[in-house]
Amino acid sequence: MVSVSINGRNVVLHSPADTPLLWALRCEHQLTGTKFGCGIGVCGACTVLLDNVAKPACQTALSAIGQAHVVTIEGLDSAEARALKKAWLEYDVVQCGYCQSAQLIAATALLYRHRHPTDADIDDAMKEIACRCGTFPRIRKAIHAAAQSLGP
Repeated sequence: MVSVSINGRNVVLHSPADTPLLWALRCEHQLTGTKFGCGIGVCGACTVLLDNVAKPACQTALSAIGQAHVVTIEGLDSAEARALKKAWLEYDVVQCGYCQSAQLIAATALLYRHRHPTDADIDDAMKEIACRCGTFPRIRKAIHAAAQSLGP
């Protein structure tokens, strides 16, 4: 058993310590907004926040979490996240939607680090998440708009 903070709640995970966080989230706690994509850490669909840093949940063993706070799309509710969700709708970012929880998680982590990111900052932060629909230009516009709405 592993005790961990998920979306602001302390929970106990009963999976073995070498279990990827992705499966504990989805199977033990029904947090299915964190998607399974490739399982090898290259598509980014399973991205979550670990202490406000975007990480692939499929490559993070429960034993590696330690005291880190885990935030999934279901618990993403900071000022940055709310601004991003609003901009996502305004710029019609979502097409198929499969990668969008991960995109929002990664964009939130970016705005935690850089309140007003450049195009290069955005491209770097988002490069680990594959969007097969090609909405990257709208994602970039939405991130800029969200950052602008947050002020200085």
